[in-house]
Amino acid sequence: MSDTPSEPDRLARLEIRLTEQEAVIEDLNAAITAQWKVIDRLTRQLARVQEQLEDSAFRGASGAPEPPPPHY
Repeated sequence: MSDTPSEPDRLARLEIRLTEQEAVIEDLNAAITAQWKVIDRLTRQLARVQEQLEDSAFRGASGAPEPPPPHY
């Protein structure tokens, strides 16, 4: 008897492997999509913080008195 699997067995194993790989690819795609959403959100947040920092630096450099905090 030969150690090589028959054609139907090989085909079935390949189909199972393909199905498993497709599931892994879909999972990886979902993970990458979620990560890109986080990256986009963090990029926008960083841009806002940079703008706020530049605004506060500009106000400090202009010599104009800073308005009192809202709780005064």
